[in-house]
Amino acid sequence: MTQKSVDVLLVGAGAMSTTLGTLLKQLDPSLKITLVERLDNVAQESTDGWNNAGTGHAAYCELNYTPENQDGSVSTDKALEINAAFEVSLQFWSYLVEQGVLPEAGKFINSVPHQSLVWGEKNVNFLRTRYAALKEHHLFAGMEYSEDPDVLAKWMPLIMKDRDINEACAATRIAHGSDVNFGALARNMSLFLDNDESVDLLLSTSVTGFSKQEDGSWDVDLEDKNQKQTINSKFVFLGAGGGALPLLQMSGIEESKGYGGFPVSGQWLVCDKPEIVEQHFAKVYGAAPIGAPPMSVPHLDTRIIDGKKAILFGPFAGFTTKFLKNGSFLDLPKSIKLNNLKQMLSVGKNNMDLTRYLVSEVRQTQADRVDALRTFYPNAKDEDWELAYAGQRVQIIKQDKETGGGKLEFGTEAIASNDGSLAALLGASPGASTTVNTMIGILERCFADKMNSPEWQAKLKEMVPSYGLSLIQDKELLKQVRSRTLSTLKLGDMPAI
Repeated sequence: MTQKSVDVLLVGAGAMSTTLGTLLKQLDPSLKITLVERLDNVAQESTDGWNNAGTGHAAYCELNYTPENQDGSVSTDKALEINAAFEVSLQFWSYLVEQGVLPEAGKFINSVPHQSLVWGEKNVNFLRTRYAALKEHHLFAGMEYSEDPDVLAKWMPLIMKDRDINEACAATRIAHGSDVNFGALARNMSLFLDNDESVDLLLSTSVTGFSKQEDGSWDVDLEDKNQKQTINSKFVFLGAGGGALPLLQMSGIEESKGYGGFPVSGQWLVCDKPEIVEQHFAKVYGAAPIGAPPMSVPHLDTRIIDGKKAILFGPFAGFTTKFLKNGSFLDLPKSIKLNNLKQMLSVGKNNMDLTRYLVSEVRQTQADRVDALRTFYPNAKDEDWELAYAGQRVQIIKQDKETGGGKLEFGTEAIASNDGSLAALLGASPGASTTVNTMIGILERCFADKMNSPEWQAKLKEMVPSYGLSLIQDKELLKQVRSRTLSTLKLGDMPAI
């Protein structure tokens, strides 16, 4: 058994870990970092381009980020928060493009309009109210709204062709939306890291154990096909997607207690026929069915992966006990512990609508899925669409402080040990889109002294000019950063703010 010491150990070579590693290397090039991945290549799970919708989640089109209040008004707080967080990602990616760390923008991000589409009077009223609530805020400058069938036909011709014009329809549109290939993004950042002599990338390597040392560091046991080794690290980050929860539990930190996971699988209908693909250029989100999790909001998406266009529709949810696409059916049962059993049982009891929804999704046939597609694209033909399997998502189950039971949360949550020596990221959407903001939060919690140093503060402001300031409150600041990111990443014209 071999042993070595590093400053940082990153587990899971997806969007989270590669972003954190790249941030740290920019802040302190002398850091010794090891990046561990259980598969034989990086970004093969949820980060992979075909395992997610690639939506740069900016809350432009995702209706679940603007819930309706009891009085009929719409809450915009979550939408503003997510939009501002995505702007942080855009700033960092722009900096990396300028520094040559990332390739030209078209290799990992492309301009694709973000649109919301609803039908039926109730949903139209909701979208109209949502638009009125968002349009005046500078973060949503450039948002358009229409109920005119002719305008909608220009925005989304494939969707509007042969649609019943007697049915009330409405849509919003943001022209400077994006389609992101997070797999390409992570692979380019991992290449940057791997080219550094003080960084080791270990593929086909699994974590088998953790041991906290008296000096606050961690001994982490690793195993690949040929050997076992132990790495001593001052800081450990668990960015392994659905696999982060079992690793967090394995670490034994107090902060991991009470957390559980609810796995949800996904499937897409995919069309790559040019004569159809060329008729649709947008990400069009609809309203979620009753009882459906937010990650299952139906959408018809333009995807651009490695220069090739396709259209995805879905996702269709399903249930499996795996926490990773390449995981084990024992993942869920093994994650049930005495310290989270109450929370797990409580969530199962209180989410029967979700359970029924997942059962109905699992029972769907290909014909059923194409029928669902026809609510978006009336002329869809079964033979034009193939079924593809998306990545696994593990939703967070945590203690509900009000009831003492458990609650199911949709989103992401960073968890860190009290001494900041170990951190993990749990959850799913908006996930990769807001990774940079989330990873900066990890740095603030786990590298507090260095983060407060003049050197790190200055470097952070260079990489993310809005760092420490509020894009939600500062219109002039948003003008500056958005003008730069839209230009550098080639995401379209700057809207009037």
